[in-house]
Amino acid sequence: MEAPSTYQPGQPIYLDYCATTPVDERVFARMTPFFTTHFGNATSRHHAFGWDAREAMETARFQVAALINARPGEIVFTSGATESINLAIKGVMQPHRNGSPHLITTAVEHSAVRNTCRFLEAQGVAVTYLPVDSAGRIDLDELEASITAQTRLIAVMAANNEIGTVYPLAEIGQIARRHGVLFFTDATQAAGKIPLDVAQDQVDLLAFSAHKIYGPKGIGALFVRGGAPVIDLSPQTHGGGQEQGLRSGTPHVPGIVGFGEASRLAQMVLSEESQRVLLLRDRLESALLARLPDAQVHGAQMARLPNLTHLAFNAVEGKDLIGAIHPVAASLGAACTRTGGPSPVLKAIGLTDDEAYASVRFSVGRFTTEAEIDYTVDVVERAVRRLRQPFLEQHTPRYPADV
Repeated sequence: MEAPSTYQPGQPIYLDYCATTPVDERVFARMTPFFTTHFGNATSRHHAFGWDAREAMETARFQVAALINARPGEIVFTSGATESINLAIKGVMQPHRNGSPHLITTAVEHSAVRNTCRFLEAQGVAVTYLPVDSAGRIDLDELEASITAQTRLIAVMAANNEIGTVYPLAEIGQIARRHGVLFFTDATQAAGKIPLDVAQDQVDLLAFSAHKIYGPKGIGALFVRGGAPVIDLSPQTHGGGQEQGLRSGTPHVPGIVGFGEASRLAQMVLSEESQRVLLLRDRLESALLARLPDAQVHGAQMARLPNLTHLAFNAVEGKDLIGAIHPVAASLGAACTRTGGPSPVLKAIGLTDDEAYASVRFSVGRFTTEAEIDYTVDVVERAVRRLRQPFLEQHTPRYPADV
């Protein structure tokens, strides 16, 4: 489904698809009956209302599992990727808390991973934060050398939410399996944009969310590998024992149904849609670089998510640019992070504070059009030149008049 190719100046242009996505109309239509006529509780086992809800929920579980090549029974529904991340990391590490456990992660993880690790450090867990290069890549030899006899978990994201770097899950999975260590990946940005295969990549735990793939907010999933060796995961929410005892609470049936339909659509159009948004992303990026040659793309030398570009515009603060490019909606980085300083991701790849503050993330999606991209290029160029003018005037050398 594509938006109309025409664009009327002044209409809002949404280029922040990595923050969230609009609910696809087909997803909304599938969800709607479960708010009204099919409103049963999926855990009500003695009447048709509950049976219908349970059947729809299990259909959705199958659809969500298929997107990452998992088995339906390996999917645990949660309120979103943040809860899934907490359940995965705390659930693995807390049972071993008294045994001086060790966890390996990276310096560029989402705040949901980063802050969970900090919480566990305060509980006595040792955490290794692997450094990255200028493209956000980790050194796999350094990862393997960091494994100790106490290492319980490796947590490396599938794709970075700010600069788009895609990580080699299969290679990391092989390292983890070789050392008998569990491997968790935050696939929130990767799901529905690039192929994911938990079996092939030897992933043990994987988190993702519906609202990044044109589904509703407030619903996510955690893949927990079944089979041997059994993953000893400690529940973080206690109650009625729903979701295999790992996540108690009344199931959010409309959200689960929407997640299932969004996953089905994402799997169906993944190849075609990835190519389309890549062309749009490259159209935006190449045009901006042609008009503003001193702009820099972060992570350009690395495999990136197809829909994301993270650009730095010298002598312009990102927050000022965001405010000046109305009606275009872009972002400074992760929408989920509320900090007063520069992005930890941008600092980790070696940027100075000034360079980090000069950066803006654009992310295109299912409903982005070429006309919107072309208009955005014009708006951004004008805004950058206007914002730079005081800086240029202040730093332009002045020479005495010829005599």
